[in-house]
Amino acid sequence: MASRVGLVLFMCVLPAMVAAIRPEKNPFSVKGRVFCDPCRATFETSATTYIAGAEVIVQCNDRVTNEVVYTKKGITDSTGTYTIDVNEDHKDQVCDAKLVNSNHPTCNEITPGRDQARVILTGYNGIASMNRLVNAMGYMTQEVQSGCADVLRQYQEFDEDN
Repeated sequence: MASRVGLVLFMCVLPAMVAAIRPEKNPFSVKGRVFCDPCRATFETSATTYIAGAEVIVQCNDRVTNEVVYTKKGITDSTGTYTIDVNEDHKDQVCDAKLVNSNHPTCNEITPGRDQARVILTGYNGIASMNRLVNAMGYMTQEVQSGCADVLRQYQEFDEDN
């Protein structure tokens, strides 16, 4: 009788102990920045600033049905940087970081083509790091700021030299 109780106890407790000592899976860490383009250049320049408090989401869609299956929100810090931890593997899904909202009063028009960025959220692709760095996404001001002609001229001069 005692051996049966011991065996039942062993069979019930052992799986719980194994689950408790198994290391927790590391989350993916999705990191990126949100910028403000005061020159309306549609890319980052020396005049670019970064937006604190901008809202960003990571959204994953089913690869076949395109149905949204995962969403998680993040907010940029004082440097315009966001970090969103994602605990699940999304190997059969297409995931993007997307702009949601700029809290900047004069820089809130989404830059064309810079409103989302693809992010791979699976461990089945040969990438050893759990960090996923995302291309910068941005907003533009409604009006071109003063001094932008000089900034953009620098890029034109560089292009002519090459």
